[in-house]
Amino acid sequence: MTDLIDGNAAADVVVPSVDAAPDSQTVGWRHRHLLDVDELSTADLDLVMRTTDAMREVLARPIAKVPALRGRNVTILFYEASTRTRVSFEVAARNLSADVTNIAAQTSSVSKGESLVDTIRTVEALGARMLVMRHAVSGAPYLAAEVFGGSVLNGGDGWHAHPTQALLDLYTMRSRLSGGSVAGRKIVILGDVLHSRVARSNIWALTAAGADLWLCGPTTLLRGFEAWAGRGAAGGRRFHVTADVDRALRDADVVMALRIQRERMSSGLLPSLREYAARYGLTAARLALAQPGALVMHPGPMNEGVEIAPEVAAGAQSVITDQVTNGVAVRMAMLYLLAGVSAAGAAP
Repeated sequence: MTDLIDGNAAADVVVPSVDAAPDSQTVGWRHRHLLDVDELSTADLDLVMRTTDAMREVLARPIAKVPALRGRNVTILFYEASTRTRVSFEVAARNLSADVTNIAAQTSSVSKGESLVDTIRTVEALGARMLVMRHAVSGAPYLAAEVFGGSVLNGGDGWHAHPTQALLDLYTMRSRLSGGSVAGRKIVILGDVLHSRVARSNIWALTAAGADLWLCGPTTLLRGFEAWAGRGAAGGRRFHVTADVDRALRDADVVMALRIQRERMSSGLLPSLREYAARYGLTAARLALAQPGALVMHPGPMNEGVEIAPEVAAGAQSVITDQVTNGVAVRMAMLYLLAGVSAAGAAP
């Protein structure tokens, strides 16, 4: 991945007219699937951001709908429970006038032992042309992309990746930070980094965008990231890994808290949720170490009182609801861009 220097990079990127069908115009997008952000170039990222701007304009209309994907079938196949991501994709697809099919693995033939490959082939035979997929196993969307004739959008796979979350996080930061750029800004991801697909995708997106990225949490939840930080991510750009929460938060421009799950205690990685909250919870006192007006983010769902204090989550610096709204716009942008790519001649 090449570097996205600032919000004005790749100014020559042509943004499609999102009111028209994507295949009726030249759209500078070459990828057939969205499996993670590590495969996206500077121009790709900038096109996503600018197309999201156009989708935000659509969402601001009295009728927040365009006919761009009329007649196209978008199938949402989730093997894990979800509210934000699943509903966000469904709203995004309907706003583009697509036909939407929702499949929950628990109520499908998967519960009777049907394999992932057989399920993918079945939904394709039933007319699916775009597949939004979430799976508990890392890499499952990559397998789906090998057998599916249309486009696969990864809605989250295991601990590996959550590309649209990283894109909406980047968009939210760019839209709320002065100058419209994260380049040189200190951005902290705080919490259970080890088990976070959100953190992994954000590492690629934020280093590509030139951020001064810091990962912070208990040492048991940072294992392996020190080595990655030394190698570097996008463009070989390095980032910081520390268990010192005060050092991480000092002068931060953005702080993103990650969800802590109870099973981390049973596996011996954390002594208790109470101790985690006391040592690493994002409280008002800890937030005071950051820059005045630093943005507070969370990918959700939140455990208020554990990884983030309720007054911080709902405070004036919180942009968590912006993330949700921007999630619809980003997913509209990705569905639109992918719909403009034919299977033949598209990059993977």
